[in-house]
Amino acid sequence: MAEAKAAPFQAEWIDHGLTPRQIKLTLIGVMFAMFLASLDQTIVATAIPKIMADLDGFDRFTWISTAYIVASTSVVLITGAVSDVYGRKWLFVGAIAIFLVGSALAAASPTMNALIVFRGVQGLGGGMIMALSFVTIADLFPPNERAKYMGIISAMFGVSSVLGPTLGGFITDQLSWQWIFLVNIPLGIPVIALFIKLFPNAKKNGPKRKIDIGGAVLIVLAIVPGLLGLSWGGNQYEWSDPIVVGSLAFSGVMLVVFGIYETRISEPLLPLAVFKNRIVGVALLVTLLTGFAMFGAIFFVPLLFQGVLGASATASGSFLTPMMLGIVAGAAISGQILARTGGHYRLQGIVGVSIMAIGMFFLSRVSGTTTHAYALSSAVVMGFGLGTSFPLYTIAIQNGVPQQYLGIATSSAQFFRSVGGAIGLALFGSFMVRQFKDGMQENLPPEAFQVVPPQLFEQITSNPNALINSSASESLKDAFAANGESGVALGNNVFEAIRESLASAIGDVFFLAFIFVVIAVIATVFIREVPLRKRGGPPDVKSGSASSSKLTE
Repeated sequence: MAEAKAAPFQAEWIDHGLTPRQIKLTLIGVMFAMFLASLDQTIVATAIPKIMADLDGFDRFTWISTAYIVASTSVVLITGAVSDVYGRKWLFVGAIAIFLVGSALAAASPTMNALIVFRGVQGLGGGMIMALSFVTIADLFPPNERAKYMGIISAMFGVSSVLGPTLGGFITDQLSWQWIFLVNIPLGIPVIALFIKLFPNAKKNGPKRKIDIGGAVLIVLAIVPGLLGLSWGGNQYEWSDPIVVGSLAFSGVMLVVFGIYETRISEPLLPLAVFKNRIVGVALLVTLLTGFAMFGAIFFVPLLFQGVLGASATASGSFLTPMMLGIVAGAAISGQILARTGGHYRLQGIVGVSIMAIGMFFLSRVSGTTTHAYALSSAVVMGFGLGTSFPLYTIAIQNGVPQQYLGIATSSAQFFRSVGGAIGLALFGSFMVRQFKDGMQENLPPEAFQVVPPQLFEQITSNPNALINSSASESLKDAFAANGESGVALGNNVFEAIRESLASAIGDVFFLAFIFVVIAVIATVFIREVPLRKRGGPPDVKSGSASSSKLTE
């Protein structure tokens, strides 16, 4: 009776009828698609100076990345829900096509505004690709085999982060910045052909659902203004600016309206019952918290190497590479262990996220005298721990929901990670600025308050640019040198104060991130393990899998 009752809620694996060779080729296609989408978030960075020179848009250059991120995040949940109704194949083909069209248009952009718009088009395709890549693994492989392949797909993030800046710089120098977009076309067209020929289009179990158009509109109205407000706050505008406050307030109101609306219709875009499932709820909370730390780390580790340790931008990128390789290794190893041990994602999660917390704690101890070796090893430890979390919680979510909700549940993990990153960057950025200002008030030599002109004093106490920008550094040194030998000595003390204040501020940021990661470790303790189901087999009643297949359990 127990099995019969649980049947409507089973997360059964669907037999797609592909041969092992076809599965491998399809998996390669998914990996290439995922690589292209994630690469486009990092390859642009080193081309931005050339783009600004050609299109004259210094005041809008951050939107080259922001447009892509906002567009890709806003479409993730909708893509997952639509794929649950209509299947993945043609949606995936359409996603790659949109991405390639956006790439071609971006390369042909005559103005900065046009480039920003076309980067948004790219982001729509890229977000759809990312959402579908993870859930496609669930279509290709049964639950007990997914983890090792999920780890490989997750590692694509790290590989693209390692190769992106270097590849972007090489293409820009040897060809032109337009080619960082055009190169996607010859790489993407074979993937589309591969998907059309081999990609499974199996029918999904469970009742067919209608697309919740109202919910789709409301979630976009909630996501986009919120992400824009978080991107603007502390950067283009003050946090108290009406534009930032209005964006965040509107986002919050729309989120509440969305939640109410979803509870009152029969076939919601985002079934809230999915989040009542303890496995899904805990996994999404941990994903949100580690998203805080992931984006914060990628942003602040280079600042540590350049501002505190005196490395150049190129060298900083080289120092970041071992951390990204640590993420790749952590994701791949974690997926293999999860597959081979039958799905002990609670234990692995505790160990992996704890390793990440240890790396965060080590980085929180940095100072003006920190060595390159210490910073590098700490970043690698943190990156490895972060990498282990990528496949774990996605597999836990997929293993805990019915087949008909697989797409929306899986894409929710990507969505929560992106939102966590946006919130983390905003929170950590404003926190670091405040800590830096406080540190400068404490560390500046008393005589500097009398010697330094008010305008220059405000500049050096609110921005560590003198440690990073060579022209700003020379200007500050010249200002002190004008006062003779005593001025030079005072200038050296001021530079040391800036370095120590920045190190302290970055350390405080990492300690705040460490607290969030510790909370993630504690949350992982409460996730319930369900053994990974095998190919085509029913849930194991004795192990509790049958009862755990209930959506809200």
